[in-house]
Amino acid sequence: MKVKVLVVDDEAEFAKTLAERLEMRHCSVTPVFSGKAALDIIKEIDFDVVVLDVLMPETNGIDLLREIKRVAPLTEVIMLTGEATVKNAIDGMKLGAFDFLLKPADIELLEEKIKDAHGIKMRHEERIRKAQIEAIIKERGW
Repeated sequence: MKVKVLVVDDEAEFAKTLAERLEMRHCSVTPVFSGKAALDIIKEIDFDVVVLDVLMPETNGIDLLREIKRVAPLTEVIMLTGEATVKNAIDGMKLGAFDFLLKPADIELLEEKIKDAHGIKMRHEERIRKAQIEAIIKERGW
């Protein structure tokens, strides 16, 4: 099964190139170029991982992370930035970012982080399914 990845970056060429490179590594990737487009599509599609640029003109990546976690709490988010600050990294991790990488990220490292993030999402979803099954069994007295 391919990992469903959303790449969010206002630099369209960067986002498209990254998407192509991840597609070659067996991911199903959708690139978008704004925070608004990201939120719109996240409401429609259940992505496993979002690769999110921190610095975008219309929206701050940290604010967008907050919204992504509100709309799709199980979706893991990997933050990318060309200008790392300790404050952004701390803020992102507090809000639930899976990791924080510098641009341009090594593609093998990014791929590894995506696989790790996907694994965590799958484990969370499995625990939820088990809890739902247990609740049904208890409710029906089986």
